[in-house]
Amino acid sequence: MHDDTSTTTAPAIPGWRLIISDAGRFWAIRNRAFPRMALRAGAEPTVDADTFEEVQAAVTEQEEKARDAVAGVSP
Repeated sequence: MHDDTSTTTAPAIPGWRLIISDAGRFWAIRNRAFPRMALRAGAEPTVDADTFEEVQAAVTEQEEKARDAVAGVSP
Protein backbone atom coordinates (compact mmCIF):
# COMPACT_ATOMS: atom_id res chain seq x y z
CA MET A 1 0.00 0.00 0.00
CA HIS A 2 1.31 3.45 -0.92
CA ASP A 3 1.03 6.33 1.53
CA ASP A 4 0.29 9.60 -0.26
CA THR A 5 0.78 11.68 2.88
CA SER A 6 3.00 14.67 2.23
CA THR A 7 6.36 14.58 3.97
CA THR A 8 6.99 18.30 3.68
CA THR A 9 7.23 20.02 7.01
CA ALA A 10 5.90 23.43 7.84
CA PRO A 11 8.50 26.10 8.62
CA ALA A 12 9.43 26.32 12.28
CA ILE A 13 11.19 28.72 14.60
CA PRO A 14 12.62 27.01 17.71
CA GLY A 15 11.08 28.38 20.90
CA TRP A 16 8.24 30.09 19.04
CA ARG A 17 4.83 28.89 17.90
CA LEU A 18 4.20 29.72 14.25
CA ILE A 19 0.70 30.39 12.97
CA ILE A 20 -0.28 31.12 9.38
CA SER A 21 -3.58 32.97 9.16
CA ASP A 22 -6.29 32.25 6.62
CA ALA A 23 -5.08 35.39 4.83
CA GLY A 24 -1.55 33.94 4.61
CA ARG A 25 -0.02 36.23 7.25
CA PHE A 26 2.64 34.73 9.52
CA TRP A 27 2.43 35.11 13.30
CA ALA A 28 5.01 33.92 15.83
CA ILE A 29 4.28 33.66 19.54
CA ARG A 30 7.08 32.93 22.00
CA ASN A 31 6.58 29.65 23.89
CA ARG A 32 8.03 31.02 27.15
CA ALA A 33 7.67 34.50 28.53
CA PHE A 34 10.56 36.91 28.14
CA PRO A 35 12.15 38.02 31.42
CA ARG A 36 10.51 41.15 32.83
CA MET A 37 13.68 43.16 32.08
CA ALA A 38 13.46 42.21 28.42
CA LEU A 39 9.81 43.22 28.23
CA ARG A 40 10.64 46.57 29.79
CA ALA A 41 13.31 47.01 27.12
CA GLY A 42 10.67 46.52 24.43
CA ALA A 43 11.02 42.84 23.50
CA GLU A 44 7.73 41.65 22.02
CA PRO A 45 6.59 38.03 22.59
CA THR A 46 4.30 38.15 19.53
CA VAL A 47 5.29 39.31 16.04
CA ASP A 48 3.70 39.14 12.61
CA ALA A 49 4.78 39.58 9.01
CA ASP A 50 3.79 38.89 5.42
CA THR A 51 6.39 36.14 4.80
CA PHE A 52 8.16 33.44 6.80
CA GLU A 53 11.50 35.16 6.22
CA GLU A 54 10.13 38.45 7.58
CA VAL A 55 8.61 36.85 10.67
CA GLN A 56 11.86 34.94 11.26
CA ALA A 57 13.80 38.24 11.10
CA ALA A 58 11.31 39.82 13.53
CA VAL A 59 11.79 36.92 15.96
CA THR A 60 15.57 37.28 15.71
CA GLU A 61 15.26 41.00 16.44
CA GLN A 62 13.13 40.35 19.54
CA GLU A 63 15.47 37.64 20.82
CA GLU A 64 18.47 39.97 20.38
CA LYS A 65 16.63 42.81 22.13
CA ALA A 66 15.83 40.49 25.05
CA ARG A 67 19.36 39.11 25.21
CA ASP A 68 20.86 42.61 25.23
CA ALA A 69 18.45 43.77 27.95
CA VAL A 70 19.26 40.82 30.19
CA ALA A 71 23.00 41.26 29.57
CA GLY A 72 22.71 44.95 30.40
CA VAL A 73 23.69 46.20 26.94
CA SER A 74 22.26 49.62 26.04
CA PRO A 75 20.35 49.78 22.72
